[in-house]
Amino acid sequence: QVQLVESGGGLVQAGGSLRLSCAASGRSSSSYNMGWFRQATGKEREFVGGISQSGSMTYYADSVKGRFTISRDNGKNTMYLQMNSLKLEDTAVYYCAAAPGSYYWRPNSYEYWGQGTQVTVSS
Repeated sequence: QVQLVESGGGLVQAGGSLRLSCAASGRSSSSYNMGWFRQATGKEREFVGGISQSGSMTYYADSVKGRFTISRDNGKNTMYLQMNSLKLEDTAVYYCAAAPGSYYWRPNSYEYWGQGTQVTVSS
């Protein structure tokens, strides 16, 4: 089992940047695929993207492609979400998640969740 803790959320102006971190702990945390989800108020949870165990492969939702970058440092058991060119519609609670197996691009493969961190983009 793996435990996940997000950090780095906050208030940022539209067009700005923010970097989220997800610290993983527990048995063999580096053996999990990792991903980011978000949920805006009144909306369904959205899969932002995922990264393979090694970090060599990533997947992004169309809504963030070209603006967001997912990376991981297995030596630090930490995953990152670099968010650039932020838009008002990026406002949401962002969750990191971990998935066993190989399907880092499949949202329903994620089994472990952090508590979430709020990102608010203002005009």
